[in-house]
Amino acid sequence: MGAAVAIELMHCASLVHDDLPCFDDAATRRGRPSVHRAFGERLAVLAGDALIVHAFQALTRHAARAPERLVPLLGILARAVGAPAGITAGQAWECEDDVPLVQYQRAKTGALFVAAAMSGACASGSEPGEWARLGERLGEAYQVADDVRDVAADAATLGKPVGQDLALGRPSAAHQLGLAAAVKHFEQLVEEAMACIPDSPGGAHLRTLILLEAQRILPMEMRRAA
Repeated sequence: MGAAVAIELMHCASLVHDDLPCFDDAATRRGRPSVHRAFGERLAVLAGDALIVHAFQALTRHAARAPERLVPLLGILARAVGAPAGITAGQAWECEDDVPLVQYQRAKTGALFVAAAMSGACASGSEPGEWARLGERLGEAYQVADDVRDVAADAATLGKPVGQDLALGRPSAAHQLGLAAAVKHFEQLVEEAMACIPDSPGGAHLRTLILLEAQRILPMEMRRAA
């Protein structure tokens, strides 16, 4: 539970910072005013920073049950957030003129998916390394879906502004590959994710969850339209 909470807090921190005027300057998030629009830019920066600290606190609060697992969990979380391949690095790519799409996607959001997959294994006492590939595929699939929705969905559905990638010059699978090819790439990544689930008692259930999540983030109607 501590690992799951830490990942969610880190994700929320990244969204607060991503919405800031110096990056996306987004007015809404999840259908509500973004933090800097509701409370001002200075408090938004501090809120994002505090959420990062709170994520590590969440891990340490739960460590008493299995203290020997805390150090590797801290390492997994820190790598997912920092450089050279964490979400901070992914955000930094947006400051560059020439951005490799796959590397950007794997750092921007994919790093947290890798951390989630590995942390779940590590927290349960299993080998985390064999779950990294699953996180990589899921993270890239999620980012590709987000790129498609930025073009094919509307702001009311997403709960945030659309057309941001093109307006801000962000790397986008939808723009680089075209919508149809981006959807095909998304579906391929979902298949690869299911194929690389390590042998485990809940493997079949996890495959079902991945299919349900794929339908949620990129519904079949939107795929056909694209």
